[in-house]
Amino acid sequence: MSFHFNKKYLLLTTLIFALEVCIALFIKDTLIRPFVGDVLVVILIYCFFRTFLNVSYWKLAFGVLLFAFAIEILQYFDYVRLLQLENNRVISVILGRTFEWLDFAAYLTGFLIILAAEKIVQSRTGD
Repeated sequence: MSFHFNKKYLLLTTLIFALEVCIALFIKDTLIRPFVGDVLVVILIYCFFRTFLNVSYWKLAFGVLLFAFAIEILQYFDYVRLLQLENNRVISVILGRTFEWLDFAAYLTGFLIILAAEKIVQSRTGD
């Protein structure tokens, strides 16, 4: 693993972040906000780290998946309340307060999208 700056991943991070903000602010449904938003958050975190790290895409994607799973498990125990941050709306939204079994499927879907996209990019660039 080495540090570097990748403009393409920074652009992806910025675009996905903007999309996530739009979803959070404007979409109040039962599919896009809860499921697609969670798929995208895994991809967002992955792209953010790829902006600065030159590391195996598989290892980083797997690490992000494990991180997402860990956060979901912490939500089960309402860790935001345990940290006494429940009155901070922004922190509560960012860290999440609602445990949902389906979120594990969303995170896994994001992970699989990352693997597929990176495999396609590698096959086209010969990396």
